Amino acid sequence: MTATTTAPTGLFLAGRWTAGGAGTLTTFNPSTGEPMEDVASASAEDVDTAVAAATKALRGDWAAVPPSQKGNLLTRLADLVERDAETLARLEALEIGVPFGFASGLFVPNLIGSLRYYAGWADKVNGEQVVNDGYFGAPTHAYTRREPVGVIAAIVPWNAPLMILGWKLAPALATGNTVIVKPAEDASLSILHLAKLVEEAGFPAGTVQVLPGVGGVVGEALAVHPGVHKVSFTGSTETGRRILRNSAGNFKRTTLELGGKSPQILFEDADLDAAIRGAAMGIFANQGQVCAAGTRIFVHRSIHDAVLDGLKAAAEAQVVGDPFEATTTMGPLVNRAQRDKVLGYVEKGKAEGAKLVTGGTTPDGPGFFVNPAVFAGTNDQVIAREEIFGPVGTVIPFDDDAEAVALANDNDYGLAATVWTTDLSRAHTVSAALQAGAVGVNGWSPLGPQLPWGGVKASGIGRELGYEGILANTEAKTVTIVL
Repeated sequence: MTATTTAPTGLFLAGRWTAGGAGTLTTFNPSTGEPMEDVASASAEDVDTAVAAATKALRGDWAAVPPSQKGNLLTRLADLVERDAETLARLEALEIGVPFGFASGLFVPNLIGSLRYYAGWADKVNGEQVVNDGYFGAPTHAYTRREPVGVIAAIVPWNAPLMILGWKLAPALATGNTVIVKPAEDASLSILHLAKLVEEAGFPAGTVQVLPGVGGVVGEALAVHPGVHKVSFTGSTETGRRILRNSAGNFKRTTLELGGKSPQILFEDADLDAAIRGAAMGIFANQGQVCAAGTRIFVHRSIHDAVLDGLKAAAEAQVVGDPFEATTTMGPLVNRAQRDKVLGYVEKGKAEGAKLVTGGTTPDGPGFFVNPAVFAGTNDQVIAREEIFGPVGTVIPFDDDAEAVALANDNDYGLAATVWTTDLSRAHTVSAALQAGAVGVNGWSPLGPQLPWGGVKASGIGRELGYEGILANTEAKTVTIVL
């Protein structure tokens, strides 16, 4: 096969680049449907080797690195990512079809931001003195320590690999853990290039390892391995449930950021132009392949038609095509199966009586493209209940604030939500009532390393980013000295 990238294609295992014990996986260019690279595929035995190397580093060379030097290494890695930003963005555009400008403008900068934010935390992970009543009349000096969880498996999705890996990798390393990364089968190349930068930065062998491979082999082996102390997973709710079951054998800690069906609520007092633009971003960004995609659009009945017309126009204004064309705003879906799944939901929506206002078709030519779709529907239809993971939005009317909140909460998921209003009191009241891990007001899905991220209900358990990321990657140990 003719190589089309300069990314490594082997396993980054115990500080060395090696072949995979399970052969290779072929990655495809979603813009053309053509094969792109053969990437090494790890075996369960490779997982054993990785866990042994991670454990050795955890107790040895990585443990010996002073906290401030850990921060310096993270800063060095951020500098290298910044140096290779164009290469990394190019790899993500090639492999997942995201427009190059989106990858270079959001995904890579977010990774850099996460590395630098947690570099600053590396020498500030402190316990605290605890005042207490003493021990059988004797005074005590009691305090807590925050210690690394241990060996962490970071299982990363294909829709935003570098950005989401940053959310897992940076806090884990800042708090002294070692990390084994399992990329998605459809998106390993950018993460393998990042592994090359980890090597260049000078992290001790075994501190960070990357094992591409099949989820049913590598992911399962990491989830059940007694030497892995935590699994941090982002992906589908179904897979998250399986990881939770498998990790229970040795009581692993888990952080699971799973699916979503996020509501956007447009009140009658919203800045209509801004709300329509923002709501469209929430539906169409990254081809709708976003866990927090705001694809349930609840609109006050008085502005329903105006919003529907505005979203129709926004959908039809999307330029669907080559991710490397400057004018492209929407690339292909990641693979044929995902494209067919999205088209299947379009048919389900029509069959249930939702009105297809625009889109939901495939343009002529190769690749896994879908023209963005907007429906007028109801909250009980499948397209408003289930995660589609594609550029399909459903506009649903409501009559008052209570109904808007009830409709928004009437779903199994609870990752994110967006409120569009100019009424400050309403913004706070509605945000408090929504069942979601994160609420954006007058902006869809604000993200930043400082802001905790995660969901409720079927959208997962635990939080990443912010100080929550420090807590999620450390164990609290209590020490009590009887004086």
